[in-house]
Amino acid sequence: MNEEPRATTTKPSRRSVGLAFAATTAVISGFAVFINGYGVRSWTEVASATTYTTVKNAVAAVVLVALAGAVTRSGSQRGLRRPVGLRQWAGVSGVAVIGGAIPFALFFEGFARASSSQAAFIHKTLVVWVVILAVIILRERIGWLHVAAVGLLVWGQAALLGGVGRLSLGSGEVMMFGATLLWSTEVIIAKKLLAAVPPLTLAVARMAGGAGLLVLYGVASSATVSFEAMGLSHILWVLLTGAVLAAYVATWYSALARAQAVDVTAVLVGGALITAALNVGVRGLAVPPIAGLVLVGCGVFLAGAALLARQRPLGVQ
Repeated sequence: MNEEPRATTTKPSRRSVGLAFAATTAVISGFAVFINGYGVRSWTEVASATTYTTVKNAVAAVVLVALAGAVTRSGSQRGLRRPVGLRQWAGVSGVAVIGGAIPFALFFEGFARASSSQAAFIHKTLVVWVVILAVIILRERIGWLHVAAVGLLVWGQAALLGGVGRLSLGSGEVMMFGATLLWSTEVIIAKKLLAAVPPLTLAVARMAGGAGLLVLYGVASSATVSFEAMGLSHILWVLLTGAVLAAYVATWYSALARAQAVDVTAVLVGGALITAALNVGVRGLAVPPIAGLVLVGCGVFLAGAALLARQRPLGVQ
């Protein structure tokens, strides 16, 4: 009697799911850079950039807590989970400080003083510092695809800026560079933690803990808000940017949990293409150098190829 053939299906590999999350994060990042330019400048009428960041991050924390709570109540293991042991508590606390607090204050204070194009370039150098740290600390393996991808991404970002010579080094740029270095360190810590801590748990810790620290800083520095000058537009800006930030952090950690830090950080640079398209289509700015767009696009493609290079379909009997 002939046996019926076993049905086989293919499930998306862990890496391909990681790539999907990384690509989603890149799109969100492109929108975030664009709308935060409006948000932070709008809030200069009523408060400092750090206060704007604090309120926006608090909104993101509320969104993430609600999302994580819903996932936890559904019985999923991907919801909130208490850190176990001193090392996890120390790591989660470190993510809150150097991921959700200090760099946000630095970056948005700098963002208020610099152009969005320079902010985008400085932030996207994150991939360079992550590659260095990931190879040294995480022992991640990189090949020629990674090297080519990072080279194209940096070259493309420089071309979009109009050349590295166009990058000024004022106080705003220095602050944003410091924030980028802190975020690159956070990526390494988060990558280690995500082996045992669910992405949503870490996302809540980053944003809720970071927002709490920013509130304490605001109180200590006697930060003020001009409520008389505040209007509906200011409230809408922090609600929008906070929700976008929540989506960014959730998808970013989900990508980082499934693929190498080098890979997902490289794919993230693709957000520059979204920002460029919005600047042209919405703000009516001139089309940025085509060579830069092509270089970034090719770099992102190679980064995705490197991420999937060892993909293996899983057979299910």
